[in-house]
Amino acid sequence: MAGQEVHLEQLLGKRVTDSLGQHVGHIQEVRAEQQEGEWVIVEYLVGIAAIVERFSAWNLGISFLRLLGSHKLPTGLHIPWQQLDLSDPMHPQLHCTLAELKRMTNQL
Repeated sequence: MAGQEVHLEQLLGKRVTDSLGQHVGHIQEVRAEQQEGEWVIVEYLVGIAAIVERFSAWNLGISFLRLLGSHKLPTGLHIPWQQLDLSDPMHPQLHCTLAELKRMTNQL
């Protein structure tokens, strides 16, 4: 399967901007699937919820936040691979605005 190769360690923690230059968040995690014998990134996870998920502690993290009195769950974005421009891996950018991403992925 032909495609662009980028080392994950280059992406983790990188600040993502939308097509208007607005800050979206930092890449905290990726999801991959095996396709035709290769591992392929299918989405990038951005935001606080992605950090919790990264450490596989989602349920524990939510319980802890509720114990501390938080009623609002941490939010995160799931960015489909095709919506992220990695032509410059040091400065990943959405192909759309943040509002458009939220509409197309139902992440309001």
